[in-house]
Amino acid sequence: MEIRTIERLIRSLGIGATYRGYRYLCYGINLCLSDEEYLLSISKLLYPTIAKEYNTTLSSVERDIRTVVQVCWDKGNKSLLQDIALHPLQNKPTASEFLDIVVAYIQHTSDINSTI
Repeated sequence: MEIRTIERLIRSLGIGATYRGYRYLCYGINLCLSDEEYLLSISKLLYPTIAKEYNTTLSSVERDIRTVVQVCWDKGNKSLLQDIALHPLQNKPTASEFLDIVVAYIQHTSDINSTI
């Protein structure tokens, strides 16, 4: 997946590159798109891989991704998030739910674009 597509979606959700979690989120989404195992094992596989790539701690990755999810929910484009989730979101999604929503949306749109 082209990283620009991921970045465009994340920015459309109201998450700017000024947040450290922005980079972690983009990289994590890209990993999840390349191998679904990352999405199935967020804490044990995805976060440690991101932490290693960015030379930081697991807890920092987890906290910073939670922060950008909170930013999206509080100040971002919540209506877009609701649209791409394909189901009503009554509460702020967890980081793993947020990743699942975004990854599924990108997979779906790339499947549509490849058939055109």
